[in-house]
Amino acid sequence: MTETVLPVVDDIDTGGFFAAAADGRLVVRHCAQCGATLHMPRAYCNHCGSFGGEWRTVRPTGTVYSYIVVTHQVNPAFPVPHTILLVELDDEPGVRLIGRLDGRPDVRIGQPVVAQFELHDGVALPNWRLA
Repeated sequence: MTETVLPVVDDIDTGGFFAAAADGRLVVRHCAQCGATLHMPRAYCNHCGSFGGEWRTVRPTGTVYSYIVVTHQVNPAFPVPHTILLVELDDEPGVRLIGRLDGRPDVRIGQPVVAQFELHDGVALPNWRLA
């Protein structure tokens, strides 16, 4: 059995995302000063120059923006075939997150998806399921 590849969950810019996932919440970073979306998450707002940010909970729903079926195995942690999804969040147009589905499910662009949180070695990771 192979180990799951885990992200760094205590990074200064992205740690809040994984802390919220541990609570079963999906969050997006915003500037505390002007409200701009900071995605990819970062400390500095390129709209107003502020270094103040906050995590806001969003609905765990989105639509398939793009996808690809992977048939060539690169890492034993990801057996093939599997499908990589690029999901645009319903609450945050333009914010896109990645997910993975086993096999070759019947996926189409624009299809609704719902986030679910999977626990791997004590780390909660958001993933998607077809709605």
